[in-house]
Amino acid sequence: MTTSYTFRAELWHYPEEAGWHFITLPPELTEELKDQAAPFRKSFGSVKVSACIAAQRWQTSLFPDSRTNSYLLPVKKAIRTAADIRAGDEVDVEIDLIFEG
Repeated sequence: MTTSYTFRAELWHYPEEAGWHFITLPPELTEELKDQAAPFRKSFGSVKVSACIAAQRWQTSLFPDSRTNSYLLPVKKAIRTAADIRAGDEVDVEIDLIFEG
C-alpha cells in the first residue's frame, strides 16, 4: 500500500554551523498525514517515507515538530547538491509513506 503526497515548500537551514536542512510540511498535509500514518509511527512519532525532489529520490523519516505542529523532512547534502537547491529555495516535493507492519 502506498500513499503519495505532493507539495511545494521552502528549504531551510537549522541555525547552527553544521545544522541540518529541512522542509516543513504544509498544515493541511500534516493533518491528513497524521491520520494516514497513525498506525505506522516509529520512535519519537517519526514516519518512514520515500521522498523526491528534482528527480532525486531517497528514503528518510518525517519528524514531528512541536514548534510548528507539523512534520519536518530532512534533506541531506547529497540530495541538495544533486538537485542544485539551497536554503531559501522553494521546491516541489513528493513523499510516499512507507507502510511496514
